[in-house]
Parts: sequence; structure tokens; C-alpha cells
Amino acid sequence: MTSPDPARSAVSLLHTWQLDSATLVTIRALLDEAYGDDFAEADWEHTLGGVHALALWEDGQLVGHGSVVQRRLLYTPPAGAAGTARVLRGGYIEGVAVRADRRRRGHGGAIMGALGDVIHGAYAVGGLSASDEGRSLYEGQGWLAWQGRTFAMAPHGLERTEEEDAGIFVLPVEPLDLGGDLACDWRDGDVW
Repeated sequence: MTSPDPARSAVSLLHTWQLDSATLVTIRALLDEAYGDDFAEADWEHTLGGVHALALWEDGQLVGHGSVVQRRLLYTPPAGAAGTARVLRGGYIEGVAVRADRRRRGHGGAIMGALGDVIHGAYAVGGLSASDEGRSLYEGQGWLAWQGRTFAMAPHGLERTEEEDAGIFVLPVEPLDLGGDLACDWRDGDVW
């Protein structure tokens, strides 16, 4: 029998409504420190409204965070492939960060493992936009790089998001052809 992963057992899953204001301030500070000027108010808004994975260290301090929020993803299989276009209930990963002094100790993997469990239990597919630094973490957790084109369902119609093509990853719960088209619902800030 395999012994439990201590980092994984130190992850708590809570919905946004269960987090008090002090915890939300702590999460925001962690994300601001991790991403600096690249973490805007819209990014914070994207992080809220779903399930948060919080990684705690022995001293009770928050060392890592990630959340999964619901989004609608429009999937269209490649031309000639089996299947039809359909809208999927997607669990989209936001706000993944580990404190700089606690990285490379399994916290990121534990957070992504816990969020992956949520996705497998509640969604048809997981999605995320990976930075170059985060790619190996996601690939190590079974996430797959999307091979097809990406779009956003903008207010004026479908809008191509070619600059995002190489950075979108999925965790399929239902079978998907990764060479198809994938469109996310519209939102302020970064759409993916």
C-alpha cells in the first residue's frame, strides 16, 4: 500500500462563499506576490466563484492556492472526425501559485491533483491557460496541450484567439479530439 502524499493531505477544498475576508486577502496577497503586475483586478475576479484548493504549511500559513470555476466551452471536432459540436461544462483553473520559498516541494502538484478531482467529479472537461513556467506542472498532472484552434464567444460572435493556441491545456473527462476547435465564454480581461 502506498503511503499518502503529505502535501496532498495538507490541501483543503473550499468554495468562495466559505472563505472569510481575511483568507481572501491572504489569497490575493499570495497571487499578487507570485504574479506581480501581471495579476490584474480582472484576474482576481476570474479566481472567485468556484472551489479553492488551499495548501497549508505546518506553521498555519498559506503557501499555495488554485481554484476551479465553471465556464462554458464550445467544442467542435475537426472536419471529418466523428462527433458533433457541443457546449461543455468546463472546470477552468485560475490563480495557481505557490509561495516562492515553498516551491518544488509538491504543493503545486497537490493543488492541481485536488482540483483535478473536482473536475473529474463535476465537469466534462478541465481547461487552463498555461504560462511557460507552469507547463511542466500541468503536464505532470495529466493535462494535455490543445492541438487545435482556440476562440472566444465574444458579444459580437466567435472571435479567434490565435495567440492563445499554444498555451491552452485540457483535462478531458469526456473523450475529445484535441485537434478540434475550442471556444471559451466571454469575460473581462484575459478571455482564456
